[in-house]
Amino acid sequence: MDTMTLWHLTGWEFAALAFAAFLVGFSKTAVSGANTVSLAIFAAVLPARASTGILLPVLIAGDILAVLTYRRHAHWPTLWRLFPAVGAGVVVGTLFLVWADDAIVRTSIGVILLLMAGVTVWRRRQTDADARSETDGRAEASAARAGRVKARSYGVLGGFTTMVANAGGPVMSMYLLSAGFRKLGFLGTSAFFFLIVNVSKLPFSAGLGLIDGRSLLLDAALLVFVVPGAFIGTWAVSRINQRLFERLVIAATVVGGLQLLAA
Repeated sequence: MDTMTLWHLTGWEFAALAFAAFLVGFSKTAVSGANTVSLAIFAAVLPARASTGILLPVLIAGDILAVLTYRRHAHWPTLWRLFPAVGAGVVVGTLFLVWADDAIVRTSIGVILLLMAGVTVWRRRQTDADARSETDGRAEASAARAGRVKARSYGVLGGFTTMVANAGGPVMSMYLLSAGFRKLGFLGTSAFFFLIVNVSKLPFSAGLGLIDGRSLLLDAALLVFVVPGAFIGTWAVSRINQRLFERLVIAATVVGGLQLLAA
């Protein structure tokens, strides 16, 4: 029995999942936050609960490729500042899932993403032109001095959204943009962040029965589409200027939020 038969997939449905896997690779190495489209595709083609477990290994594959590409640009002080708050967010998200149904979860996350995008647009408009010409090192040094309250707020939101729907990417994207990260520092820091967070979620997903032999078989068929997406993303990011990069990240976040609200 092949994978498509095992999951009762049509050719078009498998093609949609393959495109979503390709988009994961692209988003991890080029426009973080764009994989919210992948979340919507997986949830539309597969049972909603099962889709989160199947998507997780695909995301981890993208994270590994992003770390290999941008490992030299990660800003570890920012990561250490975020992790405790993210852990708290994961706990809150777990408690939230105890009583919230799918509609409440989707609506809550969609509203959060749109609010974060709005706040980030407002903050970027307050930034003068000199801030846009900073080097990666200066932007990252500025990020290290960012307020603890903001880091904790975004960290809790990121942990919450990644736990309930694998949708922490846009929240972290908004935080890194608001902290002044340039492209490479942004991608390197987010790559390590999500690799660590997503790997830490594996035991919980397996314990809940979301990852098993059937899901891993489908993952094996989809992982081959992540690699070309990552290579194209690496090629594209060097051709995207900083202003366009920020606009694409914010646009992807808005699209993801609207998709969740419309689902």
